[in-house]
Amino acid sequence: VAQAILQNINPLENPMRTVIRLFFRTLRLVLGPFVLLLEWLQAPKGVRRTPEAQQAVDAETRKLTLYQFRTCPFCVKVRQELRRLSLDIDSRDAQRAGEHRDALLAGGGEVKVPCLRITGDDGSERWLYESDAIIAFLRSRFA
Repeated sequence: VAQAILQNINPLENPMRTVIRLFFRTLRLVLGPFVLLLEWLQAPKGVRRTPEAQQAVDAETRKLTLYQFRTCPFCVKVRQELRRLSLDIDSRDAQRAGEHRDALLAGGGEVKVPCLRITGDDGSERWLYESDAIIAFLRSRFA
């Protein structure tokens, strides 16, 4: 656990900055499981659609990808709305360095979550940030 917390901390940078980073990483490590438990306990029931209507919605959601951090409260808010609207959207964890984080940075321009990648019929991509904007978009399209 301590090794995971200290990972990626450069001891040569400002000592106060290192302490602050260490504090918040520890806080996320401790509170993260509680955030996930609360999400599970408060999971809403989804919208019921006819099989044909759900198939049409599923076809539309294949064009959407949610970039998120698992324990981010704003990402939890968006995931709860996905459940409420019965949407099956591919989600990618961009918290750690890797292909999903790189794709978020390259496509959206910043590593900020939640972010919804919207692929148009012509293959164009739009990157939508902010949980309230994402939820408004989903409601306008699928509610």
